[in-house]
Amino acid sequence: MSQRIGIVVIGRNEGERLRSCLAALPFHLCPVVYVDSGSTDGSLPLATGFGACGVALDMSCPFTAGRARNEGLRTLLAMQPDVEFVQFIDGDCTLLPGWLDAACDAMAADPRRAVVIGQLIEREPDASVYNRLCALEWASPPGDLRDYGAIGGIMLVRVSAFRAVGGFNPQVIAGEDSEFGVRCGLAGHVLTKLARPMATHDADIRSFAQWWTRAVRSGHAIGQRARLNGDGPLHDCRRDLRSALAWGLALPGTALALAVPTGGASLLVAAGGFALLAARVYRHRRQRGDTARDAWLYARHLVLTKFAQVIGLARFQLNVLRGQFRIIEYK
Repeated sequence: MSQRIGIVVIGRNEGERLRSCLAALPFHLCPVVYVDSGSTDGSLPLATGFGACGVALDMSCPFTAGRARNEGLRTLLAMQPDVEFVQFIDGDCTLLPGWLDAACDAMAADPRRAVVIGQLIEREPDASVYNRLCALEWASPPGDLRDYGAIGGIMLVRVSAFRAVGGFNPQVIAGEDSEFGVRCGLAGHVLTKLARPMATHDADIRSFAQWWTRAVRSGHAIGQRARLNGDGPLHDCRRDLRSALAWGLALPGTALALAVPTGGASLLVAAGGFALLAARVYRHRRQRGDTARDAWLYARHLVLTKFAQVIGLARFQLNVLRGQFRIIEYK
């Protein structure tokens, strides 16, 4: 790592996952800042024991990952003002050997490049069907990005670009990483996914209730991102918003409203529509290289996700009325 680089870790009650995250970081080569969002499991002293500069977020303001990352970089720059690149990583992830060198080389190859990500690998994909779904979700093709939904919170970012676009939006409670990517793209920056492993991730989703809450959170993210950047040149999340409302609200609502007048025929039509949606998703996933089993798993859960996303959209509208956004936790 010839470039000047720093690392910002964020976490909230990650326990042993945080220990694994910290153990993999090159404390001897670059400064590390850990930002804690109200943990009660001793995460902050654990991080400082490893040698990180610990920051506890002010609990009087709602926690968000974006707010934590902004504060982490602010602290990092106060420690080392000449940092050129910052590697953001969540406490439930572990950076893999060689990633930082590869990401820095990609940055050096193009001064327009603002963000570099790699392949995120689910640590225990067979521990539950929900972990498996996360593993399938992380898989996306490498190259310069046009779909900023592929960007996650684990990324190497050029500090000058980060400052130019104003960092993460601290009000965005989910999808803040992709929303940041959209603004980078609008500013003319290049965002790239490398065809190499970047980090492992531990979703640790063991129940349907956890998965459902995460899907509700994705609906909130769609609503908030569409409100922020949906009317811009990239039409961020407009398609996702239309899809959630059509499949999760309009189709089932119409079918129920017409169930009695049509003698139940409307319900059969709706069921057929959902079957067609699942088949379309199944075919798309197979074309991407998924096994038949994985493609079917992804397809049927995506149909269910539409209903959860409508609930998330409703929660977003309520939060708009309240004027305050709080994180939706699923583990």
